[in-house]
Amino acid sequence: MTTLTLEHEHEKESVRIGRAAPAPIPMSRLVAVEARKSFDTRSGFWLLASIGILSVLATAAVILFAPDDELTYESFATAFGFPMAVILPMIAILSVTGEWSQRNGLTSFTLVPHRGRVITAKAVVALVVGVVSMALAGVIGAAGNVVGTAITGTDTIWNVSLTEFSYIVLANIIGMMTGFMLGVLIRNSPGAIVTYFVYSLVLPTITAVLAQAQDWFADIQGWVDFNYAQGALFDGSVGAHEWAQLGATGAVWLLLPLAIGLWTVLRSEVK
Repeated sequence: MTTLTLEHEHEKESVRIGRAAPAPIPMSRLVAVEARKSFDTRSGFWLLASIGILSVLATAAVILFAPDDELTYESFATAFGFPMAVILPMIAILSVTGEWSQRNGLTSFTLVPHRGRVITAKAVVALVVGVVSMALAGVIGAAGNVVGTAITGTDTIWNVSLTEFSYIVLANIIGMMTGFMLGVLIRNSPGAIVTYFVYSLVLPTITAVLAQAQDWFADIQGWVDFNYAQGALFDGSVGAHEWAQLGATGAVWLLLPLAIGLWTVLRSEVK
């Protein structure tokens, strides 16, 4: 009896040892899942749809209300740039905070215990959405420029070069990643959204007033004010000095908080 029992246990151990470990979930599948989660809910769908809707409305507003001599591609780029600067960070924030505010993390981090891979997939989706959205808005603005000048009978002016447009795309991607950083750091939808508007609207006003009142701050504003440093991207005048300021302020205001947020995400309890 003892011999038979030992042989049976040995056979079970051999089966356990010979069983192949399941293959890890590929990153492409995680990215696809995160992309689908962005469209699944009604609010998520309409938030993404609002990118195209507002781009069309902004383009139509320029055609209807702008003077004939201001019907240039720069005017259309400025018009659709503002809604992009607001919507894209909100998309990035909600893509992250949903794991906590809607308790999706109980499922996501159970199926994929390596939380860093989930956050990476969310970042990839945010970047793709940002680039595609800006490309779509750019095409809509170009169509508006052609249609608007055809209606008014004026010359079609393309006064935004490909390089300048790429700077605008980069600026909006940075804004989107700032929202992503706040979502990772705060992990609460209302708190992250309010913090973003304070950061993007209130803080620049304070620093602008301080720069006007204090010459010493005006001299160093580009090295400490991330929003101010990004202004060179929208102006299209970016040299080595401006890139250095953007890198320095980005490291302090974007990369460092993002690193802290990632550190807490990997160690915090999901409830």
